[in-house]
Amino acid sequence: MSVVQAASSLQLCRIMRPDDANIVGNVHGGTILKMIEEAGCIVGTRHCNTQDGDRCMAALVRVEKTEFLFPVFIGEVAHVTAEITYTSTHSLEVQVQVMSENILTGVKKLANKAALWYVPCSLKNVDKIMDVPPIKYASADQEELGRKRYGAQKMERQETKARIEDVVPPPPNPGQHTVGFSQSSLIHLVGPSDCTIHNYVHGGVTMKLMDEVAGIVAARHCRTNIVTASVEAINFHRKIIKGCVVTVTGRLTFASNKSMEIEVFVDASSLMEAGKEKYRAVSAFFTYISLDKANKALPVPPLKIDGEEEKRRFEEGNARYLQSKAKRLAEKERQE
Repeated sequence: MSVVQAASSLQLCRIMRPDDANIVGNVHGGTILKMIEEAGCIVGTRHCNTQDGDRCMAALVRVEKTEFLFPVFIGEVAHVTAEITYTSTHSLEVQVQVMSENILTGVKKLANKAALWYVPCSLKNVDKIMDVPPIKYASADQEELGRKRYGAQKMERQETKARIEDVVPPPPNPGQHTVGFSQSSLIHLVGPSDCTIHNYVHGGVTMKLMDEVAGIVAARHCRTNIVTASVEAINFHRKIIKGCVVTVTGRLTFASNKSMEIEVFVDASSLMEAGKEKYRAVSAFFTYISLDKANKALPVPPLKIDGEEEKRRFEEGNARYLQSKAKRLAEKERQE
């Protein structure tokens, strides 16, 4: 992997290998999310250590909606560019773009774009949040837009914490295309290779696990080739430390004709300290689509709903789907 860097920006480049992709050659969304987070962590950590005081590392607290615009394939080069676009007293926003390059033809495409929020944690005391050095803005309008994004994400993080739900095990012998039929869990023991120098899990490692579980849910529902289309928002509620056991659970909440929304939870518990209870560490909504052999979208089987809770989650998912669709249409009209 090569690295190109400037004062508050960074570019990572890496060729996509077979172990980065699914069985038909599409690079896993989790692989891309992990690269995006690595670039954001590097540029954020480097920026926050340009001042005097404790050395620190940028810890991921939120990923805004991430669009997967075009699939990336084995053999292509992913160019990940990260730039700090806003700083508050104790946090910073990093915007990231991923360009895919076919090195045989020279064709490049904008594959992904994302916005991530970090806070700097002291290396001496990880519970101590450091100040963030301010950046220079091109204009007052640019700074004001950043301030609005900061306020919006802060409010959404608080709302998400307020609606954290328990994960209910699926019923025995659930019917096909029900929520219980495709609900899936993955259990992972956090080791040293998953962690930062703080011994806390990299945000990118967690996102990769979440995408794997969401992919299993989508594949079980469709029984076709599936790919990540977008991630609504990933909220990191609490840190996960080395030695913890994490349970990553995904369940379908909504399905339209061409897409599926999958809610993913990450719960963590200490393997060695029996007195400590399991806690919710991360939550997010992933959107997947089903593809044929020519990478064209296929219809998604309707989701069979059972009970008031599933109905409520389906209606909330439908509202998010319609809101996202309206935003895409508005953005398209603005560009035209």
